[in-house]
Amino acid sequence: MIAAQSGSPTFLGARHARRCPCSRRPSARSLPLSLNPGRRRMASSFPSKRPSLGKLEGNGVGRISCCSSSVDPPAKALRKILESPGIHQGPACFDALSAKLVEHAGFKFCFTSGFSVSAARLGLPDVGLISYGEMVDQGAQITQAVSIPVIGDGDNGYGNHMNVKRTVKGFIKAGFAGIILEDQVLPKACGHTQGRKVVSREESVMRIKAAIDAREESGSDIVIVARTDSRQAVSLEESLWRSRAFADAGADVLFIDALASREEMKALCDISPLLPKMANMLEGGGKTPILNPIELEELGFKIVSYPLSLIGVSIRAMQDALVAIKSGRVPPPGSLPSFEEIKDTIGFNNYYEEEKRYTTTVSQFSTRSDNYTAQLTSRDYTEPAYPKVEVLQNSDPYDSRGLLSGIWSRTLRIKITARDGFDKLDIRIPAGFLEGATKIIPGLAGVNIMDMLEDAAKDVVVDGSQVGKVLLDIDDARGDRIQVFVE
Repeated sequence: MIAAQSGSPTFLGARHARRCPCSRRPSARSLPLSLNPGRRRMASSFPSKRPSLGKLEGNGVGRISCCSSSVDPPAKALRKILESPGIHQGPACFDALSAKLVEHAGFKFCFTSGFSVSAARLGLPDVGLISYGEMVDQGAQITQAVSIPVIGDGDNGYGNHMNVKRTVKGFIKAGFAGIILEDQVLPKACGHTQGRKVVSREESVMRIKAAIDAREESGSDIVIVARTDSRQAVSLEESLWRSRAFADAGADVLFIDALASREEMKALCDISPLLPKMANMLEGGGKTPILNPIELEELGFKIVSYPLSLIGVSIRAMQDALVAIKSGRVPPPGSLPSFEEIKDTIGFNNYYEEEKRYTTTVSQFSTRSDNYTAQLTSRDYTEPAYPKVEVLQNSDPYDSRGLLSGIWSRTLRIKITARDGFDKLDIRIPAGFLEGATKIIPGLAGVNIMDMLEDAAKDVVVDGSQVGKVLLDIDDARGDRIQVFVE
């Protein structure tokens, strides 16, 4: 099924027709799968028909996008985007915060930029210095911070074909919806910089096949974006040949980096017309012409990346802020969000709302005197994992040793002092409530309460006041000092 829009055909695959409620034609048997050439069938003879319209997508060009369930797995959500009409923009993030900003701005997906991650995480250029482990770790932080699908920069797979398989499986576990794999040699570098070199044709195709095998072995549906850097390393003709070979091998999206003209961009889009193509709008002086989304869609592109916008404006904004601070000022209000806006963006308000769900009931210990009342909440003291104290019960006026049971009605003062000298707790409770007190002050296992009460013979003075006799004076596992006095 082909849906024409603004002069650019958009293929709606069987996966979309079967599962997306926006599709008007539910039958899947006569519709080919668009995103895996290894499983594609012949195109349907049904006449072209536009799908029912979903909500407006915030991609800056007013396109209509089919709905996508937020509960879909990342790869499935990305495939729905690729199978929906129009062109889709994906700014490139470099950390969890920048990814959240992309999502908050209304974009349906985003990329990670190896160039930007290397700059932000290492402060180093994108010349192959950042490792597989660092990219996976950064990617996991990003995917956990957002609910939109993320396409990760897998560089050249960090080695041979077995390394490529490990990279794909690692990106799947990190939560990526898609992965970009390129044909550069080691060490790789940004495709718009000098000195690009690529592996042989055969090895470049085998990388894509290894990636597909890793996907199948993982039971995943991660989208594989096949990138070639041979346009600058060899020639346009070589990059077109490799793109055709990647399509035949089963790649989901084709991408030639550093194309140098509209004509070259159109030549890529003419390859396997039903397969999505990716454009890379490298801002600030790359080799590829910067076109607006409508122009890119007319050429035949499906997704477009903006790799340097976020890292670029971040660098400039931080430089300007540092100049202001060094001169004895602060950044002007127009360039600096308020503290409340910063907190809201990071998620403080959401945290406070969710925290309310877990607020504990206030426990109150009150003595017979109205002078002392203490309220303990979950924030006062966090209980270490210690056993609770055994509490001896006594119903007779005298126990076997002749001690008055009235000892249980005496007042205990419980004082906890942190390692830094600040008081964390200072309350008074009836001695009979010791069982409740152990919920606040664990670490009394194996202590005979009666013996402690009988042996508490040393008067002490705290802050110039007579406080009675010491029952307990220990340091717990946290390094806090716990004191119990009998008054």
